[in-house]
Amino acid sequence: MSSWPDHVMWWQLYPLGFTGAPVRPGGTDAAEGVVHRLGRIEGWLDHVVSLGLNGIALGPIFASQTHGYDTVDHFRIDPRLGDDTDFDRLVAAAHARGVRVLLDGVFNHVGRAHPPLGPGMLRDAVFEGHDSLVVLNHDEPAVADLVVRVMRHWLDRGADGWRLDAAYAVPPRFWAAVLPRVRERHPEAWFAGEVIHGDYAGIVRESTMDSVTQYELWQGIWHGIADRNLFELAHALKRHNDLLAGFVPATFVGNHDVTRIASAVGAGFVPHALAVLFTVAGVPSVYAGDEYGWTGVKEQRLGGDDAVRPEFPEHPPAGNETLRRHRELIAVRRRHPWVVRAHTDVVHLDNRQAVLRTATGAGALIAALNLADDPVAVPAAGADALAAGTGTLDGAQVRLPARGWAVLSSRPSGGADAG
Repeated sequence: MSSWPDHVMWWQLYPLGFTGAPVRPGGTDAAEGVVHRLGRIEGWLDHVVSLGLNGIALGPIFASQTHGYDTVDHFRIDPRLGDDTDFDRLVAAAHARGVRVLLDGVFNHVGRAHPPLGPGMLRDAVFEGHDSLVVLNHDEPAVADLVVRVMRHWLDRGADGWRLDAAYAVPPRFWAAVLPRVRERHPEAWFAGEVIHGDYAGIVRESTMDSVTQYELWQGIWHGIADRNLFELAHALKRHNDLLAGFVPATFVGNHDVTRIASAVGAGFVPHALAVLFTVAGVPSVYAGDEYGWTGVKEQRLGGDDAVRPEFPEHPPAGNETLRRHRELIAVRRRHPWVVRAHTDVVHLDNRQAVLRTATGAGALIAALNLADDPVAVPAAGADALAAGTGTLDGAQVRLPARGWAVLSSRPSGGADAG
């Protein structure tokens, strides 16, 4: 396995919304034939690089009926986005900039309008009550053969890996039958499953996936900040550490399925969430638009995803404070690549303050958070330099203003700073 997943940080986007493609039933532009929207993503690649990120994690791009997760042809680019030529151009443009490309594989179910599959390949069931989504029969070998062909096809065309949608609903033994066959041809490919809760370590071990989405940490970060209860964050970090013996989780504070982080915690606390994301272990991702502090609340209704999946302008807008903080913290992470597998200790904890120390023999990063409306002084945990944030280092303490935060670093004992 190549080491590139240890160094990748993703910019995740939902292409149909991003490009302004219609997603409602009856709202498709099929009458227009192929509409070449995929190129709009290419116009943002320099922005991705300027953030310090080096991967784009694409939502569904294959032919579907509506929102992309009701696939009707895994081998065809959605005509609302373009065609193979558009895909090849996007991948080439990304790779020319050193940017990896992750695809979204919907292999738990297909759209009801999918052309007939072979005998036994579909179950007499729908996915989570959605009548438009028909569940595949993962006990049928022909389904495994289909998924292997799909994965190989797009990896052959230049993709670098797959996010496995609804992986939590698929038996781990299915992935264990599929992924080794794909790796025979593409040994460097990376596979991350969407798993919301459950035995993360067991699922990774049994499925042979490389990673799963760390929803427990996401919950601990935003909920701990929003409720001013950092004990919840500390509990999530303990569980997060325990996972590292088996795999590196895919970490995030926002994605296309959840309320945007600025709406969840408030704009002023977005840097606190980022300070955790970029100083603890994991393969991190930034949800497109979060770097500008865009807001959006997910609702459980028809169209309830629209607010978090908006159309983007053709060109990146001017920067702001939230964008600057993203760049600052991503740069800190870049200077300390060992963080990807490092354990985090909670060295100071109260409802509204926490000091988190992530360390290996290469050094340490310390994240100090203050959620209170008053300034505080907290332990510096051996830090000898301020790397980012609004705090100041004062001997053995870090002084944080009201609602302040800081990321600090310390050199390894007996040597120069490895960062």
